[in-house]
Amino acid sequence: MEANARWVLLTALAPVAWGANYWVTHAHLPADRPLWGAALRALPAGLLLLACARRRPHGAWWWRSAVLGLLNTAAFLLLLYLASQLLPTSTAATAMAASPLAMLLTAWALAGRRPRRAHLAGAGVGLAGVALALAGPGQRIGWAGLAASAGAMLVSSVGYVLAARWREGADPLAATAWQLTAGALVLLPAAFVVEGAPPPVDVPTLLAFGYTAVVATALAFACWFTGLRHLPAATVGLLGLLNPLTGVLLGTALDGDPFGPRQGLGLALVAAGILCGRPRAGTVRPGDGAPAETPLPTGRAT
Repeated sequence: MEANARWVLLTALAPVAWGANYWVTHAHLPADRPLWGAALRALPAGLLLLACARRRPHGAWWWRSAVLGLLNTAAFLLLLYLASQLLPTSTAATAMAASPLAMLLTAWALAGRRPRRAHLAGAGVGLAGVALALAGPGQRIGWAGLAASAGAMLVSSVGYVLAARWREGADPLAATAWQLTAGALVLLPAAFVVEGAPPPVDVPTLLAFGYTAVVATALAFACWFTGLRHLPAATVGLLGLLNPLTGVLLGTALDGDPFGPRQGLGLALVAAGILCGRPRAGTVRPGDGAPAETPLPTGRAT
């Protein structure tokens, strides 16, 4: 029992780190350098995980890593960075909490994985919860930020379908390391061309970049995959709900984001929808290359 509790606590670090990353990005990273923000998150994390995995791509995984790196790292992290900057922390966390539901529907559209009625009902409940939380009276909706969130969910959903098809031949940690590194190699030249030299950093900004790369990406992945080896998939899936909850709590406590009965009910509906919409067989986390029984962490931040 004590050992199981330790694995639960270790695994919970991952969704908490992803949820806190919305606030760290919004509060401490440069809003005008999204390409550099995404690159400086992906490259250190990719290299750290490569050192842990100690495996290079082989065979088809060279081009698969390039494709998945473009979708699940370059495009996703760029759009997620924009969403985190353009939206209040609690709004970004709530919007991205719908990503498991979006992936459920994308798998149906692109891969023919027809969800059961309970899953469709869960998707509807969850999306209604997002709409309720974001469209309260007097609430200003940042349409550009919501568009970035929608784009992030779309590209990662497509990446999920591809990763589910290509999961053979690579363990999740190695596949993630390859994708992060490949995506960083796309982001770095684009950042130099579009945004110029790397942004100047002071100590708080440097610590924030370190958090996003080391804690919210490399360490979070390691904790998540460790938990998957020692805990039931249903337990890990429930822990994923800590992601949006952490983002909302930090946005409310540290940024003064509004949080009333409407937002609370909306977040509860999102959680209920995710629980209903989670396929029994599980899904992979986009970009993992994990087996199909790997549960999806809610509203992930890579």
